[in-house]
Amino acid sequence: MTVITIKAYRFMRNLTTLEERFRYLSLGGTIGESTFGFDRYINQRFYASREWKNLRDEVIARDNGCDLGIDGYEIHNGLLVHHMNPIGVHDITDVTDTAFNPEFLITTSRKTHNAIHYGDATLLPRPYKPRHRGDTQLW
Repeated sequence: MTVITIKAYRFMRNLTTLEERFRYLSLGGTIGESTFGFDRYINQRFYASREWKNLRDEVIARDNGCDLGIDGYEIHNGLLVHHMNPIGVHDITDVTDTAFNPEFLITTSRKTHNAIHYGDATLLPRPYKPRHRGDTQLW
C-alpha cells in the first residue's frame, strides 16, 4: 500500500532553516512520471494565465521574495513558485487545491528548485558571510 504525503506550507513554516525545508520538499532524486506529455499545452496555458500570475504574486509576497521563504535568502533573479506536490492535467482542468492553493506553493530560486527535484543539496545557496579587513580566506 502506498502512503501519499501531502506537503503544505503550514507544516513547512515550522522548519526554520533552508536545509530543513529542502529535506521536507526533496523528491529524493526521483523525477516522477511524465505529468503532461502531449497535454503540455494545458500546463503552458495555465502558467501564462492571469489567475496563476496573481497567485504567484501572492506567494512571492508571502515569502518576501526569499528562497523557501527563509529571510536572508533573497532571490535576485531566476525566481520560481514551486508546487510542493506534483500536479497533473486533472489538477488544472478540475481546478484542484493542489494547483491553485497558496498553501501548496513556495517561492524558490532556480537552483533550489532543481535541488528539490534532483535531490542534490549541493545546489542550495550558502548563507552570506560578510568580508572584513584582513580576511584572507577564500569563500
